[in-house]
Amino acid sequence: MRQWLSKPAWHYVWLAAAGAALRLVLIFLLPVLNGDTGLYGELARNWLHFGVLGTSVDGGAKVIPSLVRLPGYPAFLAAVWSIAGVGNYRAVLLVQAAFDIATCLVVADMARRLLGSERGARIAFLLAALCPFTANYAACALTETLSIFFAALALDLALLARNHARLRGWAGCGLAVAAGILLRPDSGILLAALLVYIGFFVVAGERQRSRSSAISSSRGFSRWLARAVVLCLVALAPLAPWTLRNWHTFGLFQPLAPRYANAPDEFVPLGWEAWVKTWMVDYVSVEEVYWVEKDEILDVTKLPDRAFDSADERARTTALFAAYNAGEHHVTPDLDRQFLALAQERIHRHPLRYYLALPALRVADMWLRPRTEMLGLSTRWWDFDPLGDSLFAVLLGILNLAYVAAACIGIVLVWRRKIAVSPGWGMLLLFIALRSLFLGTIENPEPRYTLECFPVVFVMATAGLLYWFGSGRTDTGDLTRAEGDLPRLAKSSG
Repeated sequence: MRQWLSKPAWHYVWLAAAGAALRLVLIFLLPVLNGDTGLYGELARNWLHFGVLGTSVDGGAKVIPSLVRLPGYPAFLAAVWSIAGVGNYRAVLLVQAAFDIATCLVVADMARRLLGSERGARIAFLLAALCPFTANYAACALTETLSIFFAALALDLALLARNHARLRGWAGCGLAVAAGILLRPDSGILLAALLVYIGFFVVAGERQRSRSSAISSSRGFSRWLARAVVLCLVALAPLAPWTLRNWHTFGLFQPLAPRYANAPDEFVPLGWEAWVKTWMVDYVSVEEVYWVEKDEILDVTKLPDRAFDSADERARTTALFAAYNAGEHHVTPDLDRQFLALAQERIHRHPLRYYLALPALRVADMWLRPRTEMLGLSTRWWDFDPLGDSLFAVLLGILNLAYVAAACIGIVLVWRRKIAVSPGWGMLLLFIALRSLFLGTIENPEPRYTLECFPVVFVMATAGLLYWFGSGRTDTGDLTRAEGDLPRLAKSSG
C-alpha cells in the first residue's frame, strides 16, 4: 500500500485523472459520429441482428455480406453494444477513452524500458495523457484509438522480447499486431518493420558468429529465425478466418480490405486516383476535391495551381469537371480514361515531382499541419476566417510542431549517443520510417494516418526532454553513455 501511495504512483493517478477529464470533455462536447462511423455501425448492427457482417439493401429488408472493412472495429462495436445497447455510441467512446488511458501506461512502460528511467516514464505518461491529438480521436467512433493502443502494445512487447530474448514476448507482440491489422490494414506496416528488424539481427548475428564457429552461427540463426516465424505466424493466423470467408463468399483471395474499400463488382476510377496523385499534397484538397468525387459537384476553382502545367491542361481539366457535373456526379469509365491520360502526361513530364517531391510534401503535411479535422474548425485555417478557429488552429499547429520537434531532437541525441538507451530504439525508428514512406504513396494525406506513430513520438520526445532538463546527464541507474542500437546488433543478437 505504501508503495502505491508513493510519489510516482500519485503522479500516474493525477495525470490519468487529468487525461480522463480531457477525453470526457471531448466525448460530451465534441463527439464525432460521421464519415466511416455510419458504415462501421451498420456492419456491427447487422452482425448482431442477423449474424452477417454486411450492409443493408432494399430499405433494410435484406443484408448482403461485405468486405469493404475489416471485422475488427465492427466486432468492437458489437461487443460494446451487446452490453450497452445497439447504437449506444457514447458507451463506445467511453470505452475508447479507457483504451487511450491504457495507451498512456503502455507508452510509460516503453519509456522505462528504453530509457531505464522512472522519471522518463512519468514524462512520457504526461506527454501521452495530455496530448489533445490522440485524445481527440477517443471522441471519434473510428479505428484510430484502438489502432494506436495495439501499435504501442506491440512495440512495448517487442522491446521486452528484444531485450530479454523471450519467444513468448514475440508471440504477445504478434497478437497485438494481429489486433491492429484486423482494425486497419495499414497496421501491417508494423509487422513489416519488426520482421525487417529481426532480419537485420539474423544477418548481423551471422556475420559476427561466423568469425567464431559454425555451430555458434547456426544456433544464433535458428534462434532469430524462430522469433521471426513465431511473430509472423501469430500475427497473420487471425486473418485466416477472414480470408477463408471472403474466398467462400466472394470467390476472392482478399486477406485484407480492398485498397479503395470497394465491393467486388464496384467500378474503381483508377485514372482519377492517378490524376489526383499528380498534384495532391495537403488535407484541404482532400476535403474540397478528393472526397467530393462521389455525389457532389466538383469545383475547378478549388484546385491549386500545381494541378495544371499549362493553359491547355487547365482547359482540359475544366472540361472534365464540367462533364462530371453535367452527369450523375460520378467518374464514369470514359471520364476515368481521360483523367488517366492527363495523369500519364503529367508523370511523363515531371517524374521526379511525382515520385519524390509530392510524396515528401504529403508526408510533411500529415506530420506538421494543425490537427483540426475532427474539431469542427475551418480546414482553411490560414485564411483567418473565422478568426477564432484560425487562432486555435495555429495554437494546435504550434503544439503539434513542439511534439514532433522534441521527438526529432531526441532521435538525434540518441543517434549521436548523447542519451543512454537500451537496445531496441532502432526498431522504433524503423517503424516510423516505413510508415512514413508508405503514407507518401497514398492519394489522400490525412493527418490521422500518422497517429499510430505517436507512441514513438512520445518516447523520443521524452528522451529529448530528459537531456534538456538533465543538461546531458542521465538519471541514477541509467547507462552513462547511449549504446547505439543498430551498430551493436551483431554483438547482442543472442
